[in-house]
Amino acid sequence: MSEPSWQRYQERLCVVESLGFTLDTSRMNFPDGFLPGAAARMAPAFAAMAALEKGAVANPDEKRQVGHYWLRAPELAPEAATRQAIQKTQADIVAFAAAVHSGQAQPERGGTFRELLVIGIGGSALGPQLAAEALGTAADALKVHFIDNTDPDGIDRTLMRLAPQLGQTLTVVISKSGGTKETRNGMLEAMAAYRAAGLSFARHAVAVTGEGSELDRRASAERWLARFPMWDWVGGRTSQTSAVGLLPAALQGIDIAALLEGARTMDVATRVPNALGNPAALLALAWFHATGGKGAKDMVILPYKDRLLLLSKYLQQLVMESLGKAGQGIAVYGNKGSTDQHAYVQQLREGVPNFFATFIEVLKDRAGPSLDVEPGITSGDYLVGFLLGTRAALFETGRESITLTVPDVSARTLGALIALYERAVGLYASLIGVNAYHQPGVEAGKKAADRVIALEQALVRALAAAPGPLSAPALAERAGASAEGETAFKILEHLAANPGRGVARHAGASYVQALFSKA
Repeated sequence: MSEPSWQRYQERLCVVESLGFTLDTSRMNFPDGFLPGAAARMAPAFAAMAALEKGAVANPDEKRQVGHYWLRAPELAPEAATRQAIQKTQADIVAFAAAVHSGQAQPERGGTFRELLVIGIGGSALGPQLAAEALGTAADALKVHFIDNTDPDGIDRTLMRLAPQLGQTLTVVISKSGGTKETRNGMLEAMAAYRAAGLSFARHAVAVTGEGSELDRRASAERWLARFPMWDWVGGRTSQTSAVGLLPAALQGIDIAALLEGARTMDVATRVPNALGNPAALLALAWFHATGGKGAKDMVILPYKDRLLLLSKYLQQLVMESLGKAGQGIAVYGNKGSTDQHAYVQQLREGVPNFFATFIEVLKDRAGPSLDVEPGITSGDYLVGFLLGTRAALFETGRESITLTVPDVSARTLGALIALYERAVGLYASLIGVNAYHQPGVEAGKKAADRVIALEQALVRALAAAPGPLSAPALAERAGASAEGETAFKILEHLAANPGRGVARHAGASYVQALFSKA
């Protein structure tokens, strides 16, 4: 397939001049009549989005509004109290970050904070991680670290890196409910590390949580350094422009005013009810075409910039958690270019055509001048050459792609990228009749995990009373869960592999083998 004509390129290009963004869909093979009919198709989606921004209840599970757009335009919030809360929180974040940077807010033993530990999971970690990776520099006010899982070894690795500087480490714990187990576990592990070092965790801790939550009550009772709110009307995957994302970014030294301004400017551009002149609407239409409106193809995100490495991971949650329900969804994966050309691009070009790609091009190579690696040619020239070459190679074999071009990787650009994809997800959800703002599957997984923990506790009690090694089904029966023999085995296998778990007199290979027996 030959390169699209210049006319087709111009017709399929959406430009946001105020941000220096361009969205090129010339390599999407829209059928005849698809784009001319876009206005009628998008009208209900635009209406639903307008109602959302005006305060319509959008999450039926929790009977709440969805107002992440108000975070960068507080004047749009339907209630004065909400507007004031947003403005106050943003001012408080700026003031607290300034106090930390100036040494006014000091660690327990004096001096200044130099390290930042962020404890959260899902949307309470992915957005802050993306911002930290994309916008961090050697001159950052605080160096950022994350605990974003309940993996003991992963927690140990992070705390080990921080150990020499733990006395100068500020810890931010992020959990809306305060009861998210992964975050709670990370917090308790961090508390133990501070305690072992003879330090007061409270003198180094900040909470971002819902008012009155378990975490909020604890932070208040223990007199943590500060508390910042998480509101019911902000979902985790759309929380980067709330205290969830703004506080870690401000503490790191990122220009959060520019990030908010970029998001606000993109919101204005994507609020326009023009299907082909609105980049989020055009993006949603391209997704609808590529997937048949049924998630028939995967979305491959290919940013040609190391700083945007985590963008695909961030978008994976935003897209898949928002759209993956009612038999719908779009699978998202990616890494970065040109690394991918030495990995899975081979399959993209010549394997199963079950995807569409999004190339993200960053025009600015680096802060200063570049070295010539060949006469008149720089490393950055090669990077764009690989992008354009790979895009052409895919199109030659009928693989469709979208190209998003941005001027740089700055706080303003990142804010705009986040806002663009937030709006595109919302519009696409309307096109396919899915509610983008609830996540019943996530809650189901949490409840299932709770049942496993309850079974583990029952098994430990059964083990304590057992006369000797028993099979997993026998122990499950003693624990009152006779139908869960396999789950019981996996729990017992894990316990036997870790010392000090209450199975010492049964531990060892002979016991693990006995679990397989039919006794």
